[in-house]
Amino acid sequence: QVQLMESGGGSAQAGGSLRLSCAASGHTFATNSVGWFRQAAGKEREGVAIFYALNGRTYYADSVKGRFTLSQDNAKNLLYLEMNNLKPEDTGTYYCASQRKSLNSDQWSPNEYRYWGQGTQVTVSS
Repeated sequence: QVQLMESGGGSAQAGGSLRLSCAASGHTFATNSVGWFRQAAGKEREGVAIFYALNGRTYYADSVKGRFTLSQDNAKNLLYLEMNNLKPEDTGTYYCASQRKSLNSDQWSPNEYRYWGQGTQVTVSS
């Protein structure tokens, strides 16, 4: 049984930093496309950072480009999201996701990922 679990969420002031972690059991991140998504209250879930395993590239949403960094520790089977210069609009529940259902799918679509964590709350105050 595959389980993903995020940690590291919390509260921060605008301009501050947080690092989210995602641990997997029964699943290996190293050979899969992975991503971080977030969902603000009353809004749809959106992708913020995606690693595409086939070309080894990481993609970022325009809203977080230059501030967020997705990384992996394959030896520990951990996924990270380093978030710097946080803004109040970054507030939301953050989810890690792994294994795209189709190589030709929209990598930014939450529907295209097979495994999800339960989410961790990030609150940024001004």
